[in-house]
Amino acid sequence: VLYSDDSSVRASVISALGKQLDPTLAAHEIKEFATADALRLYVDSKKQVDLFVLDGEAVPEGGMGVARQLKDEVFNCPPVLLITGRAQDNWLAAWSRAEGTVTHPIDPFTIAAKCAALLKSDSALAK
Repeated sequence: VLYSDDSSVRASVISALGKQLDPTLAAHEIKEFATADALRLYVDSKKQVDLFVLDGEAVPEGGMGVARQLKDEVFNCPPVLLITGRAQDNWLAAWSRAEGTVTHPIDPFTIAAKCAALLKSDSALAK
């Protein structure tokens, strides 16, 4: 699941993640959301989510607050990767209980590697 109010951020992430992150992982489908309300409705519908990628710079509701809410309210919440505005914001990502961070501008190799690592670690924990 991808959340950002900025369509160019969503397009960058989707392009970077492609169809399959790693040969050991299944092909994936990305559900994208421009509003936190739409994201919450999707989560409330109990659909399968393996990873949240949230834009910490989204407005009016930033991804860090959304991440914290997901971690507080979703039973066995999947891992969260936060996209922060700068490396100095990583302490806020830690407050939000995100398992990983990347910074704007999005580096395709970095975000793909971090998403793959989070998916692998989460599936290993589930076994």
